[in-house]
Amino acid sequence: MAAVTLWIANLCRSDPGYGGWAYVRKMDGETGAAAIKGAAGGERRTSSAKMSLTALTEALESLTDLPPETAVTLRFLDPALAGQLVAADGDYATAEPEVWALARAAVASRPVLDLVPASPGEPTSGFLSAWAEFGLDTAKSRGSFKAAIPKPNLMKFPG
Repeated sequence: MAAVTLWIANLCRSDPGYGGWAYVRKMDGETGAAAIKGAAGGERRTSSAKMSLTALTEALESLTDLPPETAVTLRFLDPALAGQLVAADGDYATAEPEVWALARAAVASRPVLDLVPASPGEPTSGFLSAWAEFGLDTAKSRGSFKAAIPKPNLMKFPG
């Protein structure tokens, strides 16, 4: 049975303000360019909650080519994310109801999903944070956007 690991990161300055997100998807036990992909994006006038939920949704939507029963490990930096996904009256659901609903639907579409908090000190976190910052910086000048992380950069991913 195939398994995949997702890593997500987000940031927002100030909150609300410019925000960015990033994800990397890697097939477990596989190597090479075909085993890895990722994307980054950003928005103006956004919140940290929206960027966290957007990173989650984008990462899970990148799995449409895999069967729903594929085992997924999701490593995330936002310490509040897991709790906010189950709190219908939580801060994220209240502040960003549309994005929260999309994130909940994306989570529900993956029956084998393991949520694992990541440490900011992990090498993978630095890589993702840099791409989330790229998303934030690009949103400042271009507005909302989403772009694939180039394969040469992904091949340097430490995960």
